[in-house]
Amino acid sequence: MMEGLIFRFDAPLMSFGGVKVDQHNVTDRFPGHSLVAGLIANALGWVHADMGKIQRLQDRLLLASRWDIAPVPIVDYQTVDLGQTKMREAGWTTRGTPEHRDGGPAAKFGTHQRYRHYLANGVLTTVVALQDDEPPDIFAVEKALAKPARPLFIGRKACLPSSRILVGRISGENVLGMLKRIPRLSRSGGNSEGAMPARWPAGLTAERPEQVRQVFDMRDWHNQLHTGSRSVAEGLIKEAT
Repeated sequence: MMEGLIFRFDAPLMSFGGVKVDQHNVTDRFPGHSLVAGLIANALGWVHADMGKIQRLQDRLLLASRWDIAPVPIVDYQTVDLGQTKMREAGWTTRGTPEHRDGGPAAKFGTHQRYRHYLANGVLTTVVALQDDEPPDIFAVEKALAKPARPLFIGRKACLPSSRILVGRISGENVLGMLKRIPRLSRSGGNSEGAMPARWPAGLTAERPEQVRQVFDMRDWHNQLHTGSRSVAEGLIKEAT
């Protein structure tokens, strides 16, 4: 048996990252390991200098996710001049200690065009578990998410959750089995009928070959870039009866 935490991503806009192509900041269909590791690290109060701890946390993650209410994909066209003075003002995503931005190399090249991809008005449930018995354990993560060190967001700083991300804790044989036992959230006006699109670690069930794919959601936290892949399965699931 393992312990898992129930996350619920419920927000007007969400973005789960993906393989960026030119000016298109795309979003994956489901939250990946780097996103969840960064979210937990933020709740724990870790900083970029804690890259070794964040890397190890990412390596220990097990995730299974499903869409309780399917989202609508949208694309937001933006222009930004990163060299403007206001772009170096203190950020709002810290408590007590102002966050400052230097702008990076892109600040030297004037106005940039961006196409930012989002998932709108959906509700996603994720079970998060940790491999290996070492700190932080699942109970330390649960405590941090109940009272996070800093404000939390879902992928991008503009994607603020509508409610608490942490819903509760659950036990089970694996993350997919736990996910199936969680009651589906329904909402007036939302599409919450039928089987739910889901993603889980490959090998937990007798998946068909066409269900298995590679995802590129692993981050090299030391060098601040995405690298490597893992095998996942995707399909439609129903609540366990």
